[in-house]
Amino acid sequence: MAKEKPNMNVVFVGHVDHGKSTCIGRLMFESGAIPEQQMKKLKEEAEKHGKVGFEFAFVMDKYKEERERGVTIDLAYQKLMTDKFQITVIDAPGHKDFVKNMITGASQADAAFLVVAADAGVQPQTKEHLWLLRTMGVEQLAVLINKMDVVNYDEAKFNKVKEDITSLLRTVGINPEKVPFLAVSGLKGDNIVNKSENMSWYKGPTLKEQFDNFEEPKKPIDLPLRMPVQDVYEITGIGTVPVGKIETGIMKPGQKVVILPGRTGKGIEGEIKSIEMHHEQLPQAEAGDNVGINIRGVGKKDIARGDVICQADKPATVVSEFTAQIAVINHPTVIAKGYTPVFHVHTAQVPCQFIELQKKLDPKSGQVAEENPDFLKNGDVAIVKIKPMGNLVLEKQSDNPHMARFAIRDAGATVAAGVCIDLVAK
Repeated sequence: MAKEKPNMNVVFVGHVDHGKSTCIGRLMFESGAIPEQQMKKLKEEAEKHGKVGFEFAFVMDKYKEERERGVTIDLAYQKLMTDKFQITVIDAPGHKDFVKNMITGASQADAAFLVVAADAGVQPQTKEHLWLLRTMGVEQLAVLINKMDVVNYDEAKFNKVKEDITSLLRTVGINPEKVPFLAVSGLKGDNIVNKSENMSWYKGPTLKEQFDNFEEPKKPIDLPLRMPVQDVYEITGIGTVPVGKIETGIMKPGQKVVILPGRTGKGIEGEIKSIEMHHEQLPQAEAGDNVGINIRGVGKKDIARGDVICQADKPATVVSEFTAQIAVINHPTVIAKGYTPVFHVHTAQVPCQFIELQKKLDPKSGQVAEENPDFLKNGDVAIVKIKPMGNLVLEKQSDNPHMARFAIRDAGATVAAGVCIDLVAK
């Protein structure tokens, strides 16, 4: 058997209606990942719903439906083979209320495509998405300027959007020199898999080629095992199956693990019985793999989304308080001491309270701009002390960056994002 191609998790983000799902659906169809027959059915369905041209979007949405019913484990993610990688495509919803899934998606991604419609250009959420990608540690980014057909494949329109995004990238601290901009139409199939006949001025890669231009992600396999639980299924004949992405380390059957916080908050011990990915049993899995596993001695009541499966002899910490560096992205007023929003950390959601605002930093230089500020507002970067109102598993950035990042949400919006720089264990 040929050595498997390295797995690469790629998230598509962007404002609602800018055509993410359509780009992905088109990509899947033209790459042969979706049979002609099925595409025909989706097309009929789209027409029946009065949504002509939505068949490609339905490709991913059909999976969302199946995902909600919890029918199979690996349909939330679509697989695609390129010359270099086995790509797992994560479609992160663009709706405001879906940002929590988008955060989970981004925190699992090695690379991202930001989809921006050529006719609508940069939207308020475009900036939020970029901040999130950056804070979540997604190092590699490409921009898809989609819907080029709507602007008659006009190079000037492409350049205008490119310019706007370039200045936006600078404000969030991403070097635009390193970001490729692609001119595409998901609906018409320009530069998705096949080079477009309609834009002779465009010399860049197609969407499919761009996957292979990304660098292979380095796997943090030397760190202790950490697998945040995304979902827990009950599967006939197997039992309880937690599913998620292994963030760091290596997992093998027979390995002793502890589930933190678990329903007790003190952790639950178990042993890995079996591991499967895309319906195949694995002798081992490692950082970057999305897997379903069965743990000896662990039932449905013991484990839930947001728990972290850890190496038993090197567990993560359940924290009583922690110090973090945060960036305030989008708060309607100001953040003061006592504020208690919901923190999204790996796959967990826990309300946490700001107990101290220690320093405000100059975002450009990182130097201290003000000690003990009274409040924080949009655009501020600060060092703060936080107290979780529940059991939260977290690690310091210096120990394990993959388990240190979080986003802060309130009233349906992402207000800030950050990383844990110090902590006190419970």
